[in-house]
Amino acid sequence: MENQNKLSNMIGKLNRLPSILKKKALTMVVGKVVPYVNTSGLVVEEMSRERVMVSMQNLKRIQNHIKGVHATAMVLMAETATGFVSAMNCPDEKILLMKSLSAQYKKRSKGNMKAVATLTSEQAALMASSDKGEVNVEVHVTDETGSEPVLCQMIWAWLPKK
Repeated sequence: MENQNKLSNMIGKLNRLPSILKKKALTMVVGKVVPYVNTSGLVVEEMSRERVMVSMQNLKRIQNHIKGVHATAMVLMAETATGFVSAMNCPDEKILLMKSLSAQYKKRSKGNMKAVATLTSEQAALMASSDKGEVNVEVHVTDETGSEPVLCQMIWAWLPKK
C-alpha cells in the first residue's frame, strides 16, 4: 500500500478536475504553500507522486541581462518541482527539508522553461519506511528548444516532527 499524506490526497482530488481547471488549481495550491512561486509566475503543469512538472514563461520580470530566464529562476523551478514530488511522498509525521542543491550552468537558455522532477518507487518506499534519510531527486530543466541549460542536483532530507 502506498503511503498517502494530506498533500497527495488533496492533489489526487485536484487531478480529477478537467485539464483546463486542473492546472490553475494545482498552481494555486502550490502558490499557497510557497508564496514565492506566485511572484515568479511558475505554473504547475502536472503533479503526481511520481512526477512534478512546472513551467515558467520568459517574462521581463524574471529575465537576466541577456533576456533569458534568470539563473535563480531556473533553480527555483528545479527546487519547486523536486520539493513537491518529495512532499507528495513524505509521511505527515515527518518534516521535509532541502539538504543541498547545486547548479551547473551549461549554456544560455532560450525562451520559456520547464522543470520535470521524478521520484522512484524505491525512493518513495525509503521515505515511507525510514524515520530519517535523504534522496537525490532527479530533475531536468529545459528551455523551449529542449536543451538543458542548467544541470541541477537537489537532495531532500526528512526527519520525524518533534
